[in-house]
Amino acid sequence: MAAHNRDIDGLEEGGVRSTEEKYQKSFKDEDGGATFCTSANVVVMIQKVIAEAVGTYFLIFVGCGAVALNKIHGTITFLGICLAFGVIVMVMVYSVGHISGAHFNPAVTITMAIFRQFPVKQVPLYILAQLLGAILASGTVYLLLDVDDQSFFGTTPVGSTSQSLAMEFIASFLLMFVISGVATDNRAIGEMAGIAIGMTLLIGVLIAGPISGGSMNPARTIGPALIMHKYTAIWIYIVGPIFGTILGGFVYNLIRFTDKPLKEVAKASATFIKSASSRVW
Repeated sequence: MAAHNRDIDGLEEGGVRSTEEKYQKSFKDEDGGATFCTSANVVVMIQKVIAEAVGTYFLIFVGCGAVALNKIHGTITFLGICLAFGVIVMVMVYSVGHISGAHFNPAVTITMAIFRQFPVKQVPLYILAQLLGAILASGTVYLLLDVDDQSFFGTTPVGSTSQSLAMEFIASFLLMFVISGVATDNRAIGEMAGIAIGMTLLIGVLIAGPISGGSMNPARTIGPALIMHKYTAIWIYIVGPIFGTILGGFVYNLIRFTDKPLKEVAKASATFIKSASSRVW
């Protein structure tokens, strides 16, 4: 989940720099005119999208597969489910983090774009890849394990709506705070990013699971919901993770920019809408 972004994004010491410079290379035409997207850019983008789809697929297949198996056979246990989510994220971060940044989560992608750690123009493709991976994985689990309605492997509130929303918000805040620290700040030990992110997800599922299901990821909820047609309080798992990750990223940036005035941190998020409308291939 956004691992190795210090290498991918070319971050400055203790600061942030857009990935445009590395992945959105443009070339002038003979007259020095408008920039254009080269075939090399397209290939790199395809590689990143495939990596996100595959990574998200295995996140959902392993994590939600563990949920389904536990409901069907009762052999995995809740702790086993937590371990499944944490370990598969760690494995996939080390597998494709150097290719796509290993987001595997629309909320993480949106947050990194807001804070200019990821190109805005790539956000739709990443989210589509993540949703596709989640849907395909959910379909695989559903067919392979012959899941019935009683073995739904998605997320629905166990506590009240407000409790579930708060839990998703807090767990997502923690997840993005850790991601920001270990995967986007080059002062951290980058080799430990996968372990830190995997353990954070494990903790999030462990704490939030009994209340909200411990999603922290809109794709993790949307995939099973679409396959099994269960949409109970699905908005919680979209709103909670997105706003939780945004605040988590914002708070980490308050810590990161120790040598810059607070208004510069706020400006980083305020420019998101402007960037989204003005940047083109």
